[in-house]
Amino acid sequence: MRRRSFVALVAALALVAAACGGGGSKAGPTTTSSADIPTTTLPPEPAFLTGLPQPDREKQARPALVVKIDNSPAARPQAGLDAADVVFEEVVEGGIVRFLAVFHSKDADMIGPVRSVRPVDPEIVTPLGGLFAYSGGTKPFVAAIKKAPVTLVGFDELTKAYTKRKGRPAPHNLFTSTAELYKGAEGTPKPPPPLFTYLPTDQPFGVAGGSPLTHFSVQMGGPTKAGWDWDAGVGVWRRSTNNTPHTVEGGEQLGFANVIVQFVKYRNTSARDPSGAPVPTAEVIGSGEAWVLSGGRLVKATWEKKNAAALTSYTDGAGLPIRLRPGTAWVSLAPVGVQTTVR
Repeated sequence: MRRRSFVALVAALALVAAACGGGGSKAGPTTTSSADIPTTTLPPEPAFLTGLPQPDREKQARPALVVKIDNSPAARPQAGLDAADVVFEEVVEGGIVRFLAVFHSKDADMIGPVRSVRPVDPEIVTPLGGLFAYSGGTKPFVAAIKKAPVTLVGFDELTKAYTKRKGRPAPHNLFTSTAELYKGAEGTPKPPPPLFTYLPTDQPFGVAGGSPLTHFSVQMGGPTKAGWDWDAGVGVWRRSTNNTPHTVEGGEQLGFANVIVQFVKYRNTSARDPSGAPVPTAEVIGSGEAWVLSGGRLVKATWEKKNAAALTSYTDGAGLPIRLRPGTAWVSLAPVGVQTTVR
């Protein structure tokens, strides 16, 4: 009987050992493959100046780059405007306009023609910080931009970043690129603040008092009429100048998701251009009327900028910030009282 009990005990111990040891093999440490660990992929951050997803962290972290671009007839077609996140349009002497093209989320292999600084430029670029590219200017205007909180990467400061292109008459022949300007910049300026507030991607533009619109034009200066036509197929406003499609090199017509026409007062400075015409400047500090075009609609708004360092706000009739559709933006500093056409 004792023998039977001993045999049963041995058998039971053998079964336990087999169960624990996997048939007699030694049990190794338990490991978990990295493939078994769930991972979370964060969505890209919205780009500061467009509100669109920006998967490129390097571009997201870099400063804004503002380039002064000519728009006299001899300067067209320009290069690089279609890669800008934001473009500011200002009236200069003789009623022609010039652009301040702001690059951040995208690059441009060719930008130009690059032209001279004007008196309102420091007040436009101060909130952005970053880099400012230009080609000369009268002494008071150059002195003013040197006092602004931007890193100058103009022709005088960074000559090697610029090329004088053959086949273009001077002074409409000076070109550069985002790569050359970023490469030559010293220091590590911060990325720009958002200039606008944006709607969710799936939410249509429309505020109380807004109305459908397919065409808008404004007489910026005597010889310059800016027009915008809504292209519903791609969701942008197509630009024309003097009733002619405004194209860039390569033939593409300019198109921006949002257009803001900011009506401002202009006054003449004591400076004159070589022809003797007085150089005007826009008064962008203060408040006034603005027309906001987005998503095939027009909303009349109020703009306000308290000082040079402040961002310009755009509010609706209830005093609430106007939220744009995510995408590029064009800001025209149009003279108060000029002729406009809508349909």
